[in-house]
Amino acid sequence: MRVLRGVVLRLLFHESEVPIDLSWLETTPMTTLKWIDLRCPVCESVFESMAASSNDEAGHDYTIDPGTPMSMAVAMLPFLVHVCRRCGYTGAVSDFGDDVEITNDVRARVWAELAPQLGTSVRIPWLALTVAGSDKYDGAARIAEWRGGDARHVAELWVRAAWCCVDEDDVEAERYYARHAARWFAKALDVYGEFDDDERTTMAYRLGELWLRIGDTRQANAWFERAGRSS
Repeated sequence: MRVLRGVVLRLLFHESEVPIDLSWLETTPMTTLKWIDLRCPVCESVFESMAASSNDEAGHDYTIDPGTPMSMAVAMLPFLVHVCRRCGYTGAVSDFGDDVEITNDVRARVWAELAPQLGTSVRIPWLALTVAGSDKYDGAARIAEWRGGDARHVAELWVRAAWCCVDEDDVEAERYYARHAARWFAKALDVYGEFDDDERTTMAYRLGELWLRIGDTRQANAWFERAGRSS
């Protein structure tokens, strides 16, 4: 599974080579955690959530980009998504904006599928800190799917769920989320404009690696062949 985790890392950080052994407890003066107020677009509740932010004068929200140290990014992943403690609606800060529109179908699915699982687990503010990052990204990925988000964005949420499982030491859940990520990256590759030509070849090869490590050699061979044809 260490090799599978290395592939998941490359998908998350868009790097060709990354170290597999990381220090999860590395600290940095560049980020901090703070309580923020959010308004849920599903149930209209206002609640507090712990969020990662940059230690700059403007206090900007923390973001992951290719220049972010990997150990720092992984440690911050659970604090980049937030859960409404009433209905279980989950997403990034932008998903709680005033301009976010939720259809009746999505609202019904949040109440039916996420409220019983996520909503009850965070109704006491300090307990919100104990919600697994993988559970948060699971909810965020589902909502992104229900809202018709682009395939690449949905895939990256599933990748983040898989990577959170590494820190949580949950191998089976990591494999489960990796499958979801692979399927959604495959959908993204079939959509014009989500990847440029160079990215398509690289991503096809990485998907081959990912399926191979998951244990599906048929899928792996198909993606390796696709990468060869497009190179």
